[in-house]
Amino acid sequence: MLKPLLIALSIFSTNAFATWQLDNSKSDLSFTSIKKAQIAENHHFGKLEGQIDKEGTLQFSIDLSSVESMIPIRNQRMQTMLFEVAKFPKAHVSADVSTHLMSLKNGTQQLKNVKATLDLHGQQQTFIMDLVVNKHNNQLQVSPVRAILINAASYKLTQGIEALRKVAGLDRIATTVPVTFSLVFNEHTK
Repeated sequence: MLKPLLIALSIFSTNAFATWQLDNSKSDLSFTSIKKAQIAENHHFGKLEGQIDKEGTLQFSIDLSSVESMIPIRNQRMQTMLFEVAKFPKAHVSADVSTHLMSLKNGTQQLKNVKATLDLHGQQQTFIMDLVVNKHNNQLQVSPVRAILINAASYKLTQGIEALRKVAGLDRIATTVPVTFSLVFNEHTK
């Protein structure tokens, strides 16, 4: 009787009182833009920071000035014309994973119907996503099951997309983009 209780308490203390710190060097967040109705290009952000706190809130921020498209002038245009980093330097994501955190075991698990909020360009939208979590000892890798579709109109980014379209001389740039991520968190016990 004592052994199962000790195991339960050790699991509880590890997960309930631990914080998980995002490892930027092992994490990635990328999106795909589509121009001329058929040319897709991948882009990513180089600077992410975040954590999963003791209450089970996953939070991370994206430094929008770290956008990387592999073309320096396009990076600069996205920073100034699309994201307007002087006014909106970061995007913020939060999600409540508290109900799942207590039951995480080593290995791959799927978290269903996770409610998340994206604060981007001064606008906030809430959406539901499914996540895959791979826990290995003191590390979590968190990824969406499928790409998350971000509609520019929901974040008042269509004017910026139109400005990019004009300066690049394109007939069209899609206003909905798929976003995916792989976030790695290292456990910190207190």
